[in-house]
Amino acid sequence: MKDIKNLQTLLKITYGVVPIVAGLDKFLHILTDWQKYLGFLTDLLPFDPTVLISVIGMVEMAAGVLVLTKTKIGSLIVTAWLVAIALTLVINGLFDIAVRDVVMAIGSFTLYQLTLMLEQTGKTTESVSVPGIQS
Repeated sequence: MKDIKNLQTLLKITYGVVPIVAGLDKFLHILTDWQKYLGFLTDLLPFDPTVLISVIGMVEMAAGVLVLTKTKIGSLIVTAWLVAIALTLVINGLFDIAVRDVVMAIGSFTLYQLTLMLEQTGKTTESVSVPGIQS
């Protein structure tokens, strides 16, 4: 994958599908028990934590769809969402998982930057070569 369009497409699919899968799992409970990541928030909620998990799932699925359909805004939303998750994880002492989410946020922001590059060159549907890399 030596050109910008291929890289952008790979990231677009990744950051579109992963939030959709994670969001769906908030309802299916196959991957993990998501409530354990709420930490201190559980005590602050005036309602059952499953309600918040369901809302989070819907937001994640919507964000994934946005990445696939409106990549520029969708990738920024996913970036902000991942940073917010990472901060919550840090507050809860889950530093290893927080680092993973920060790295994922960097990847999502990279998708935003690549999408901008393609828009600025007016080549959103054709290949754009990366300077210094031969195809």
